[in-house]
Amino acid sequence: MDTEPLLASAPDRHVRFVGVGGTADPDEAEEFLRQFHAEQPEQPVPFAARLGQVVAEIDTTGTYRHTSEELAFGARVAWRNSSRCIGRAYWNSLRVVDRRDATTPEDIHRDLCAHLRQATNGGRIRPVISIFAPDTPERPAPRVWNDQLIRYAGYRRQDGTVLGDAAYVGFTDVVRELGWSAPQGPFDVLPLVIETADDKPQLFELPSDLIREVPITHPDHPQIAALALRWYAVPAISNMRLRIGGVDYPLAPFNGWYMGTEIGARNLVDEDRFNLLPTIAECLGLDTSSETTLWRDRALVELNVAVLHSFTAAGVTISDHHTESRLFLHHLAREERNGRTVSADWSWIVPPLSGGITPVFHRYYDEIEQRPNFYLDDEARARGRGKCPHAH
Repeated sequence: MDTEPLLASAPDRHVRFVGVGGTADPDEAEEFLRQFHAEQPEQPVPFAARLGQVVAEIDTTGTYRHTSEELAFGARVAWRNSSRCIGRAYWNSLRVVDRRDATTPEDIHRDLCAHLRQATNGGRIRPVISIFAPDTPERPAPRVWNDQLIRYAGYRRQDGTVLGDAAYVGFTDVVRELGWSAPQGPFDVLPLVIETADDKPQLFELPSDLIREVPITHPDHPQIAALALRWYAVPAISNMRLRIGGVDYPLAPFNGWYMGTEIGARNLVDEDRFNLLPTIAECLGLDTSSETTLWRDRALVELNVAVLHSFTAAGVTISDHHTESRLFLHHLAREERNGRTVSADWSWIVPPLSGGITPVFHRYYDEIEQRPNFYLDDEARARGRGKCPHAH
């Protein structure tokens, strides 16, 4: 596989990122080790001895290195604790890939490609997380600017309209400034921007054979196929910071599989994304002259039918929001039986389509911060949308 960057070095316009300090919190370290040994007590090194090792390492270096077992447990529990994720029932099946020894942008690109290959799995999507080196007092961790490993570009036309994904117009402009030759189509996969402590940000293309995409068709409305819509199979989030036992891993891309509404009720229809609801309504011949015709609702349902149908026909894993809602409540009950509180953000757990007829709608949830967990920092959010993360 060719891992040569598209651009050897970025222009001087870029401001170097600054690490978040990288000093491990000893109290969080102890809290995590207690949890790890309580849930997985059969360890070769007893809790007290391991805590002594970690405290001594923090005193000497300012941080400590997780064992492979601690890393895997921490990543899985971080998913279990993610209050905005409805799909946490599968948390213990997460495949954890230790990439802490990858140092160069080329190594990181290679490993990110391997992540997508393993996650795609011929269409039978696997939940995978790849964990790269953490922030330390001596060295900031690597970063990927993209908020997902696969995203579509957006291009602002002269008349102000957008071709592609409107949310990524800014990011598209940035990577074009950095040297990307943009095809300028509606579904162009953006290159990765990889930054390490030793290098300026570099662009890397994802090999096309790693990007599984699904053409969108409808079982009853063949005219939808003429719109030539598609979506990618693996939603791999790449800009959230994983924090385990007081140690931060800013580059820890992870994926599950899609719930259909993420594509059909958000990505393809939000006004600041592809904004396709009017197009779908017109394609279906719906009366859009009045809101009372509920054309938006009817178009939304049919688009979501198309998404679920298309992924299933293509042999690509996807779930529907009714099934996932029931599974989430089963997960909640199982966790409560195990004496664990499930934190959940109602506004994210309730699906964006037919929420009121899903079982997750009709109850309240605890909202507490639990660790380990994933965090989206302001700087990472800004980078993912093509905005400068630094104050001027």
